[in-house]
Amino acid sequence: MASKLVQLQSKASQASQFVAKHGCAYYKQLMEQNKQYIQEPPTVEKCNLLSKQLFYTRLASIPGRYEAFWKELDCVKQLWKNRQEMKVEDAGIAALFGLECFAWFCAGEIVGRGFTFTGYYV
Repeated sequence: MASKLVQLQSKASQASQFVAKHGCAYYKQLMEQNKQYIQEPPTVEKCNLLSKQLFYTRLASIPGRYEAFWKELDCVKQLWKNRQEMKVEDAGIAALFGLECFAWFCAGEIVGRGFTFTGYYV
């Protein structure tokens, strides 16, 4: 256990030295590459204003998303009504889509459990 602690301290020291040596240059490069996204002046008040703008913009988009949801639902209902006319290709695509959704759900569960397959840590 003590050897693991010494290894961890060594790795942390190396990482901190690397950041101290290259961190400033990386920061400057990152800011230069993304300067078109920086709001002037970069103050807390400006950040608060931008967060409010984002919140209310998202809030204003709800009616459009609500309408799009109902259009999609109507389309699915129409497909279900005409399911006898559905081609095998369309059914296969729908089945693959459902399988993909289930796979992403399972991946999310695994990540949520801390990358374990057997269960949650208790």
